[in-house]
Amino acid sequence: MASTPRARLARRFARLARPRQPESLPVQLDRRRIYVLPTRFGLFFAALVFTMALGALNYNNNPGLLLALLLGATAMASLIFAHLQLADLRIDAIAADPVPAGTPLRLQVALSSRDARARHGLRVDACDRHVFTTLAPSDGVVAELSLPTQQRGWYDLDRIRLSTTQPLGLARAWAWVWPSSPLLVYPAPEPQGPPLPDISGAGSRTRLHAGGEDVHQLRNYRAGDARRSIAWKPSARHDQLLVREYEQPLGQEVELAWTALPALLHEHRIQRLAHWIDLAEREGRRYRLLLPGQPPLGPGAGTAHRHLCLRALALMPHALA
Repeated sequence: MASTPRARLARRFARLARPRQPESLPVQLDRRRIYVLPTRFGLFFAALVFTMALGALNYNNNPGLLLALLLGATAMASLIFAHLQLADLRIDAIAADPVPAGTPLRLQVALSSRDARARHGLRVDACDRHVFTTLAPSDGVVAELSLPTQQRGWYDLDRIRLSTTQPLGLARAWAWVWPSSPLLVYPAPEPQGPPLPDISGAGSRTRLHAGGEDVHQLRNYRAGDARRSIAWKPSARHDQLLVREYEQPLGQEVELAWTALPALLHEHRIQRLAHWIDLAEREGRRYRLLLPGQPPLGPGAGTAHRHLCLRALALMPHALA
């Protein structure tokens, strides 16, 4: 990700701050992890107060000296208050649902506090993006950032900075969090991709389902069966309650094989397979993914199976040996 020399220099100096390695969450910020320095406005304010105090001493102006001391005490209190805004703040979780490459990753940072102090003007920075949030006393909040994605695989999430300039903007307090849990980016599906591979000749299957359309068989009534499924006329003939069981056709299984796409380039194959996985899910098909050097995935369908297949595609090497 492109950045300015100033931003690269700032990240290099930030490496010297705590923590110096990834850490597991949750994390509570203690005083050793919080840093406080004056802002630009704070430096100007300090220079102004110093000039006022120097002039008051030079001209023996006691009211002016008193005003300078009061303003200086206010600035010192602002430093302490900025530190307290982050003290004992708890980072409970940092997570994001996988998205296709090129789609913004919605990073969620869960914050909470165990004391009765409200935290105003909290700023969360990650990957040159930031968002402001407020934490109510003894409550929790989730800050959400939209991070750009460029390629499939593990997302390189650097350290996340929490900061504030409350209450007067004279000082900035900040702390770093370096989550160890990785984030995943799916491969981008092929735009305007072709339909699923031909499955002619593959036998269709059925399963028993209460919401099916075709009657499969009659069976004895069991406690809990719906009244609408009772076959009243056959029950009268057999002198016992009989219940209809329906069958519902299952979608035909589709085999998505890496070796079936020899004419495509490496990344184009991955995009084609990702497109077919999404298409099979939309059509309600069961599918099996066959990748080189890996056991077959499936057949299956649903959110868990889709994630398993797209994860395998996302983590494939960028060039096969």
